[in-house]
Amino acid sequence: MKPFVLLGALALGACVAADEPDPLACGAGGMQDLVGQDKSVFAAMTFPVGTRIIEPGMAVTEDYRPERLNFDLDAKGRITRVWCG
Repeated sequence: MKPFVLLGALALGACVAADEPDPLACGAGGMQDLVGQDKSVFAAMTFPVGTRIIEPGMAVTEDYRPERLNFDLDAKGRITRVWCG
């Protein structure tokens, strides 16, 4: 019975790891220092094609693309999250 428990735990662990985006896939890992800053910082930056700057209430697709860079903003225009997906 114990081998089945171990196999189940390993399978569940694999599922959880696959759902977490890799912050290095799109470069988000190197941009975490932007969190908390105003969106005006974007004016001096260039981003890969497909980068999304997501404002509150904005409609976005839910397709997962590990190479796509995303910025979430709050109602005041501050960057709250930088992520891949």
